[in-house]
Amino acid sequence: MKIIVDAMGGDNAPVSNVRGALAAVRELGVEVVLVGQGEEILKVLQAEGVDDLPPGLEIAHASEVVEMCDNPATAFKEKKDSSLTVGLNMLKSGGGDAFVSAGSTGAILSAATLLVKRVRGIRRAALAPVVPTGGGGAVLIDCGATAECTPEYLLQFAFMGSYYAERVLKRPEPRVGLLNIGAEESKGTDLQRAAYTLLKQADAAGRIHFVGNVEAREAVYGQVDVIVTDGYSGNIFLKTMEGTGGFMAKQLKAMFKKNICTKLAAVLVSGGLKEFKKLMDAGEIGGTAMLGISRPVIKAHGSSDDFAIKNAIRQAVTFASSGIIEDIAENIEHMRLPVGTAEKI
Repeated sequence: MKIIVDAMGGDNAPVSNVRGALAAVRELGVEVVLVGQGEEILKVLQAEGVDDLPPGLEIAHASEVVEMCDNPATAFKEKKDSSLTVGLNMLKSGGGDAFVSAGSTGAILSAATLLVKRVRGIRRAALAPVVPTGGGGAVLIDCGATAECTPEYLLQFAFMGSYYAERVLKRPEPRVGLLNIGAEESKGTDLQRAAYTLLKQADAAGRIHFVGNVEAREAVYGQVDVIVTDGYSGNIFLKTMEGTGGFMAKQLKAMFKKNICTKLAAVLVSGGLKEFKKLMDAGEIGGTAMLGISRPVIKAHGSSDDFAIKNAIRQAVTFASSGIIEDIAENIEHMRLPVGTAEKI
C-alpha cells in the first residue's frame, strides 16, 4: 500500500508531516510518498537523524505551496506545481493508493473534485469524520463540505456513511439517523422532511437501516452509527462537540488541582482520565474521509502533529482497502432520484 502525503499542508508542515510519515513507514509497514519542497523535507529528515531515505519512503518534489490565504476554489489551478496539485495528480494517475493532507479543507475539496473527480452519479462529496459517542463513535456526514443541500444529497450521504460505518467501524447493518430538532416525522425544515421520506423509502427497500430522526443529544448518547445532515448543521454539531470536550477537560483538570484530596483522587482515576482524553483526541483517528471522491482522500486536521499524521496515514490505508468506493459505484442507481421526482417530494 502506497500513501501520498502532502508534506507542505497544515500548520506544522513540513516537520509534523515528515515525522508522521517516517513513523508510519517504521510502525505500519506502509510505503509513503512525501510531496513537497525537497530541500525542506530533507532538512527535517536530517534533523531526525535520517541521512538516507529508508526503504518505503520517497520524495516527490513540488516547488509551490497552497497557503491558507489562497482562494480555495482556484489555488490548485494557479499553483500547478504545489504539493496539493502534484499529489492529487499522482493519485489520479495511479501513483499511490490514497492521499493525505492537513492543508486547506476548501482547497483539498475543490482540487479532489476537479482533478480526481467524484464517483459518477454522486452529486457532492462529503466530509465524514468519526465523532465520539456513547456507542463507540458515529460517522457524521456532512460536516462542512456542502452547506446548502438538497434531499438527494442527504440520501447519498446516508448511503455513503452507511458503507463507511459498515466497512471501517465494523458495524453490521449500521443505524442511520437524520439529525433533526425532534424525533417526529413532521419535524424540521422542508429539507429534513423531504429527506426523511427518501431515507424511509431506502429503508423499506432494504438498502439502508434508517431509524428515523435523531436529536443531537441522542446522537451523542450513541443512538445511531451514522448521523446524516447538511454541511452547515453538521459543522455546528462537530464544533460544539469539540468545544464541549475541551471545556469539560479543562474543568476536570481545574477540579482535580484544587487541593491535596482532589489531587489524590486524580491519581486514583488517572486511568479513566487518560481514556477520556484519548476518546476526545482527534489525533487518535487522524483525519476525515472525503466520501464521494473516486479515489481515497483523507483530510487531516490543520493543527495535526506527527502522531495525528501517522494515524491519518493509517486511516488512509484502511479506507483504501475497505471497498467503500466500489460499494458506492455499484449502488449509485439506488442513490439517485428519477427525473422529475424532486418536484413531487
